[in-house]
Amino acid sequence: MVPEGVSLTGLSAAQLAAKLAAEEVSSREAVDAHLDRIAATDGGTPDGDVWAAPPADELGPDHVHAFLRVTAQAARDHADDIDRRRVAGEELGPLAGVPLALKDVLTMRGAPTTCGSKMLDGWIPPYDATVTELLREADIVVLGKTNMDEFAMGSSTENSAFGDTRNPWDLDRVPGGSSGGSAAAVAALQAPLSIGTDTGGSIRQPAALTGLVGAKPTYGTVSRRGLVAFASSLDQAGPFARTVEDAARLQTVIQRHDPRDSTSVTDRPPDLLEHLHDGVDGLRIGVVRELQGEGYEPGVEQTFQVALERFAALGAEIVEVSLPHAPYGLPAYYLIAPSECSSNLARFDGVRYGNRVDAPTAEEMNAATRAAGFGPEVKRRIMIGTHALSSGYYDAYYLQASKVRTLIAQDFRAAFETADVLVSPTSPSVAFGLATKTADPIAMYLNDVATVPASLAGIPALSLPAGLAEAPDAPGSALPVGLQVMAPLLRDDLMYRAAWAFEQDLDFAPLPTGPRAVGGAA
Repeated sequence: MVPEGVSLTGLSAAQLAAKLAAEEVSSREAVDAHLDRIAATDGGTPDGDVWAAPPADELGPDHVHAFLRVTAQAARDHADDIDRRRVAGEELGPLAGVPLALKDVLTMRGAPTTCGSKMLDGWIPPYDATVTELLREADIVVLGKTNMDEFAMGSSTENSAFGDTRNPWDLDRVPGGSSGGSAAAVAALQAPLSIGTDTGGSIRQPAALTGLVGAKPTYGTVSRRGLVAFASSLDQAGPFARTVEDAARLQTVIQRHDPRDSTSVTDRPPDLLEHLHDGVDGLRIGVVRELQGEGYEPGVEQTFQVALERFAALGAEIVEVSLPHAPYGLPAYYLIAPSECSSNLARFDGVRYGNRVDAPTAEEMNAATRAAGFGPEVKRRIMIGTHALSSGYYDAYYLQASKVRTLIAQDFRAAFETADVLVSPTSPSVAFGLATKTADPIAMYLNDVATVPASLAGIPALSLPAGLAEAPDAPGSALPVGLQVMAPLLRDDLMYRAAWAFEQDLDFAPLPTGPRAVGGAA
């Protein structure tokens, strides 16, 4: 845990909220401290109403580049209002006044929402996403919008049209993706909380690579209204935090049925906090046979095995389970997600949404707009998806992938008859170097091998730190390894309960260390 005596930016959300509630510190002081931290680690001076990050070619090698826009004045005004209401004795929520970073795929009034793409550069939405509304309702202060892989397509946050985000543990390495900016902001102590989105692992993998807790809730428990769609049957917003309890508290804020979202479930999930501290004594922990072994770095494998020993020492029963169709999850995902992407991104045609490149005919305008607006990875996935949905290929590709998805969901249901929760490594590797996988899409896609099955099944899944391991390309290094915990549908509470018990036993300090870690962490 974060040691006592650290600055405001080094506190967990719960620690900061306690100080705010006791009026030991004001919301304005907390916000200003985090704005100063952003300026110190991201470059620039967020003094204006809406501050934009420096252009990519002006970013230095010591800049994290977690944020694309910092809504500094709006954050200060919100903090001042919270302070006035607190002094007046008004009852406030448990996270009132705590700062948060918001992934730039969720709409927010008054600030551009770009999805990391030139296609939406400068677009200011006229409404808040439901998640944004719920954050405002809880008086959580949004500091700004974070960098991401374009339209949430990527595993390294190197596909953003506005420059790469760097890992605060080693600024020469990636923070994961597509929610790398949201993860880096929390790891760099620019905010104690952030919101990301997870389609095939885009919260869990960045959390693993940056030493954080990151959760994908049960699909449909967090509204997708105002979340710019990549793959509608998979996209889900969720929390990043430095502790399991902080993540559970933030998920509690944003999970709510939304009648404006047709994919929002009406079943109310169990209270995430009621049994959080119950421990794992007697709990059955299922080790997924297919989500380990070949393809996983030795340091990741060793750290995972030690994690299993910790669970056993805490009284859990360790059982082996099989997801026989999990090896087919990755190819199935990379047919289903691009197919939905092809459909969802058809709206960006220069007429209905997004920027426009004029041309003599409508067809030429449409082609020129999409050529200029989309980056290489988005174009690649649109082409894959369009092909998979085309006449003569639909049955062979998309339909078959959908059948595999059903089989994977059935595998999970069978596994949960034997185990209460399932565990695996989150990512097959620790954080890899910038530009080391961008030329090989298959190598990049393999980062999702352990996270995709839970996404296809819609079940809740969380990553938390399991320890540190050496990167194969950097002898003597020590980089975070993530442990993935998965639970049955709507049993997010079980997932958090197991994760909390492990976290308390490990006592991991979520502060980046090392020769290329972001400076002045505490």
